Amino acid sequence: MKAALLKSLGSPLVIENAPKPVLGTGEVIIDIVATRVLSYMNEVFSGMRNYALDLPIIPGPGAIGRVRAVGPDATRLAIGDWVFCDPTVRSRDDAVAPDIALQGLTAAGAGGMLLQKHFRHGSFAEQMRVPTENVKRLGTITSEEATQWCALGTLLVPYGGFLAAKLQPGETVLVSGATGNFGSAAVAVALAMGAACVVAPGRNDKILADLVRRFGNRVKPVKLTGNEDDDRESMKRAAPGPIDCVFDIMPPSVSTNVVRAAIMTVRAYGRVVLMGGVGMAGGAGLELPYPWIMHNCISIHGVWMYPPDAASRLIALVRAGLLRLDEYEATAFDLDHANDAVDHAAAHAGPFKLTVIRP
Repeated sequence: MKAALLKSLGSPLVIENAPKPVLGTGEVIIDIVATRVLSYMNEVFSGMRNYALDLPIIPGPGAIGRVRAVGPDATRLAIGDWVFCDPTVRSRDDAVAPDIALQGLTAAGAGGMLLQKHFRHGSFAEQMRVPTENVKRLGTITSEEATQWCALGTLLVPYGGFLAAKLQPGETVLVSGATGNFGSAAVAVALAMGAACVVAPGRNDKILADLVRRFGNRVKPVKLTGNEDDDRESMKRAAPGPIDCVFDIMPPSVSTNVVRAAIMTVRAYGRVVLMGGVGMAGGAGLELPYPWIMHNCISIHGVWMYPPDAASRLIALVRAGLLRLDEYEATAFDLDHANDAVDHAAAHAGPFKLTVIRP
């Protein structure tokens, strides 16, 4: 089969023939129809992100495709089913604290690296092997619609954060990083889950105005100045009442002062979700006042990805019309132009932008 391989950090992807994946018990083989390209994939391939990768590897986290073959333990999947391939692979021998690898992208710890050795190859290929439990049925779609369904991979990240924080309908949310690719997805997901209001801070007036245009007056934009105390008060004033939940998805390049200003807008007994990149590229970590956390009974949730049932639940939100995939503007490349796709994703990393490879 044709595949794009990363053979060494700092080198372009190599397009060549690779062995077809071999089916085992507890696994499914998928014919890849469309797979998204992360906006920061170039930083992963260069080594800038310090992601754990056992090279060589076929990259690509998650995909939309059709079932080619199933193992003997699959009772619902059928050949030809349209499915989403969830890249969050979990070890099966510790249900309480499983090791995790993101198939085709990275792994956490020694256990995650062991997972990566088997489920290492991702979706920049004509076929891939996926754990049975990571294959989520979509229902009937067309091949053309598969491109837009790739947005699930982006939307699932904030959805996992809000599930961890137990976001309730009618609550007020602040999204720190709302003008970015994952942050704008967080705005859409929070509203789909019933948030009464989303405070959206940022520096880009055009993007803030576009969020309001897309979602109406439930979005409250705030132009940031860079002054931590002033910005914190501006964000509080923008909310119609106390802020119940703060969701942070800021990238590694952002100052910790900006992140802290947003986090400390949350009300007493409120919840904070940390899914961003503070400290990932080195430098200072996030400092929050111990007395403020304790006296205000703040719950802080560090969240990496989402629970195993999240993809199926998010698909249901899309099918119900509560979450619209047509917000995304997609640009597609074939597999021969995978390197061009990586460059395009980096150059078009804004809100509701989607770069896709269609093998």
